[in-house]
Amino acid sequence: MLKNMYDVIVIGSGPGGLAAAIEAKKTGAEDVLMIERDRELGGILLQCIHNGFGVEIFKEDFTGPTYAQQFISQVYELGVETLLDAMVLDISPTRHIYAISKWSGFAELDARAIVLAMGARERTRAQIRLPGTRPAGVYTAGTAQRFTNVEGYLPGQRFVILGSGDIGMIMARRLTFEGAKVERVLEIMPFLTGLTRNYVQCLLDFDIPLQLRHTVKRIMGNFRVEAVEAVQVDEKWQPIAGTEEIIPCDTLLLSVGLIPENELSKKAGVVLDPVTGGPFVDEGMQTNVAGIFAAGNVVHIYDLVDWVTEAGSVAGRAAAKYAIALRQEAARHVKMQAGQNVRYVVPHRLDKESLVEADQKLQMRVIQPIEGNVWVEVKDGDELVTRKGQRYARPGEMVDIKLPQKAYDAVRKADTLTVNVVPR
Repeated sequence: MLKNMYDVIVIGSGPGGLAAAIEAKKTGAEDVLMIERDRELGGILLQCIHNGFGVEIFKEDFTGPTYAQQFISQVYELGVETLLDAMVLDISPTRHIYAISKWSGFAELDARAIVLAMGARERTRAQIRLPGTRPAGVYTAGTAQRFTNVEGYLPGQRFVILGSGDIGMIMARRLTFEGAKVERVLEIMPFLTGLTRNYVQCLLDFDIPLQLRHTVKRIMGNFRVEAVEAVQVDEKWQPIAGTEEIIPCDTLLLSVGLIPENELSKKAGVVLDPVTGGPFVDEGMQTNVAGIFAAGNVVHIYDLVDWVTEAGSVAGRAAAKYAIALRQEAARHVKMQAGQNVRYVVPHRLDKESLVEADQKLQMRVIQPIEGNVWVEVKDGDELVTRKGQRYARPGEMVDIKLPQKAYDAVRKADTLTVNVVPR
């Protein structure tokens, strides 16, 4: 059963989100909730079945799912709540979240602190404006990775990969393992854009050619990709006439960069850095919106998952401290609530630690006039704290009541006091 208020809500359960939730709980956050759009925790790690994860943090060489499980186990051991197969629809700057899932239906949640850990998405064909026909067989490298590693489908037999990003190079090796033919990797830049270790382990070790300063000029094919036309480019990334080459293939994979996933961030009023595409953050990973933190690839694109985890830990720790301070501040105050026939009450809240001197006066106006004897009463739930009688109450005349010092013990135990003006 979901609560209305959480100390910390983490959106996304990849390496950054998992670390943030764990660290928030360890730091002292009482109620921590993780919201994940997939059916299980782990994010993109679940489809990364290659090794190379955890070398810095664990000093071991894990696969993605194994690395994720180290943190998923801690999440459940610490009692972090999870909402899976869920979509966050909106976030307000006041940390009000609208979400929907098959398990909870439509849910409105409040958080003292939020950690944005939505990760990043891949650039698509439309975003790099690849010309040519629109046949089947054009995928981002991450989509092909999920098809191959999770769904169990090989998306093609003969591949060209555009871009030397890490996912693209890793998929070149993975597809080769599955018996597919990777014709070559094309990179428009004059240098490798992924890690050198992946170039060595995934391309050189499997004799997969890499062509720098090359790109796809057009995609060819009707129902299915039949070939791509590759071309060399100059220093201004313009095609060099006479260097065109037709490369037969049935699938084109795009590994042309990642974009931090910040649509929700913008809805919350978070200001984004135009260079990284992620939020401006301070040393605790807090954004410009108080109580909203961000971690991982949603801030900027990392090389190693270990670094994403470290950033998530920083954000989770800072978010917990923020939430705890907010909760402690709220616990110091009693909210004054307008009850029956009351428009408003001033002061709107009382500081429990300041109730030491004279009787505290409350002032209010009524909604409807009551001619005849009335009670002005202050209640903590159903328990009467104090009340006074008067002959009438009218909207045009202010009504007041004093909280006597002898009632201060009852006041300090309350979270909310309700003021009513009712007939006697």
